[in-house]
Amino acid sequence: MRRLRLLLAAVLLVAGLPTGLALASPPRCSRSVLVLSAMPLELNPLVQRASLDPARTVHVDGKTFYAGRLAGAQVVLALTGIGPVNATRTATTALTRLRCPFAAVVFSGVAGSSAFIGDVVVPQRWTGDGGRTFIAADPRLLALARSLHAPLAQDLPAGDPACLCGGVHQTTPVHLPQAPQLRVGGSGETTDPFGGAAAPCTFGGGDIAGCEPCVLSGDPARDTAELAAQGPGLPGLVLGALQRPPTTTSTYVAQDEETAAVALVAHRHSIPFLGVRAVSDGQGDPLHLPGFPAQFAVYRQLAGDNAAAVTTALLGAWARR
Repeated sequence: MRRLRLLLAAVLLVAGLPTGLALASPPRCSRSVLVLSAMPLELNPLVQRASLDPARTVHVDGKTFYAGRLAGAQVVLALTGIGPVNATRTATTALTRLRCPFAAVVFSGVAGSSAFIGDVVVPQRWTGDGGRTFIAADPRLLALARSLHAPLAQDLPAGDPACLCGGVHQTTPVHLPQAPQLRVGGSGETTDPFGGAAAPCTFGGGDIAGCEPCVLSGDPARDTAELAAQGPGLPGLVLGALQRPPTTTSTYVAQDEETAAVALVAHRHSIPFLGVRAVSDGQGDPLHLPGFPAQFAVYRQLAGDNAAAVTTALLGAWARR
């Protein structure tokens, strides 16, 4: 059996196929959950909680997929990049190129919302066309989300805007006046401020525009060089990402730039989907900032941490189920 597995690995290597996830045993692979985030600040707290297997890391179509365990569940983590085009491409690559029949797809990130800052919202349906059509979240995953009791942060972490000291969270004096809550139900909307273009990322691009989880970046010299080379283009990326949505968030419990795109890909592949979004800009701001994007700039890491807390609890409940 060992010789057969080595021979199979050699054949896959010659054929140019990924030898990590492709060789995972079928039961282990079939129970994997694909967990996606758009920005490093959203994936960092998940990576920190996970036990990743470097031997099963796969690079496909310019994207990196990290396999391992999180809260007892088999997972594959990936960073999509900002915007629906990037989200669509990454989800499609995962579901078609990794040769792994995923059991579910979960998107974990931050969003604008009609709810309170720090709350985590799990919409029961998503639209990517302004409300003309909706894609329903998986009812079983929604029921699982309703049963969760995840600890949510109420104090603002310092975060890591430069992605130079990943994982350093020092509490600041900002304290939310209300305890964040998990809210399941309602509608979410995904918009495209990039007009159908794929927003670029850059190594060393920080917790918003970076190409990889900051806590896994192992080449600071490369990151610095890339940032210096692409730095002039970053303002356009950041401004595009921070464009005010065409409609107000009072209509939706979550408004972002990726979730509906991933939901559509999962739907086309008949895979259960759930979007977990924590509020980075919404009600209850103790600093009384003028909404988006000012609130996002301050509360994005608190929201990212809270989304990760709920996603981790969801995966734990999934594993126990």
